[in-house]
Amino acid sequence: MSTPYEQPASESPEGQDPHSPNPQGPNPQGQNPQGPNPYGQNPQGPNPYGQNPPPPPPPGTGPYGGAPGYQQPGYQQPGYQQPGYAPPPGGQQQPGGQQPGGFRFEMPTDAPRSVQDVMPVGGFSGIFTTNGLPTELKVSYWIWLIGGALGVVFGLFGILAGLAALALAGAFGALLLVLVLIGLVLAAAQVILAMKMKEGRQWARLALSGVAALNLILAIMASGGNGGPNWFGALVSVTAAVLMWVPTSRAWFDGVARHA
Repeated sequence: MSTPYEQPASESPEGQDPHSPNPQGPNPQGQNPQGPNPYGQNPQGPNPYGQNPPPPPPPGTGPYGGAPGYQQPGYQQPGYQQPGYAPPPGGQQQPGGQQPGGFRFEMPTDAPRSVQDVMPVGGFSGIFTTNGLPTELKVSYWIWLIGGALGVVFGLFGILAGLAALALAGAFGALLLVLVLIGLVLAAAQVILAMKMKEGRQWARLALSGVAALNLILAIMASGGNGGPNWFGALVSVTAAVLMWVPTSRAWFDGVARHA
């Protein structure tokens, strides 16, 4: 018999205890809805791909883990220049007007203004002195000097032959004598130009280059391109001219011009 204040105990459907913490019983799928993820992984656990995401960088560091303003190696800020290099101010070129690795011809600016400027400094007393010259210019100087000296010697003998021809052949002898005198003057001029070139005068270097070109043209005209004795003298003159324009010689001439 039950009292009015008591209700009859009734069984939970399907035999479940009404006082159970989960009145609905176990999950139909056999898992607790508050338990692990249905796919077997904790949503707060490791990354589904087996790696945890990297922690955020500490405050005050750059994107690559260094101090603020850190840059990757090899990156240069705009306007950055390598240490030790500074461009010439105002777009100036190197002395002598030459660009690095190139050759630029300029007319000489030290042309003689009087006969005194043409003659060697100190006369011919220093004709055998080559102190301070680079090896290429020494070789070139001796070629010009020896060639000019031989021309003077042969010219003196030529004058004697021309005088004899003048007495025997008349007009032909006179023409021969004039040619010998011209050759003698040119040979003496070559000696003087060689000495001025040794002093660093660029106008003398240019004049000697013209002499070499003239010798080559005369050799070609005299031999008809078949070679011969004239070719030897012409090739020697061209060699001496080339030695005056090699980089070492040009640098020496430029140095003399800067200190003039």
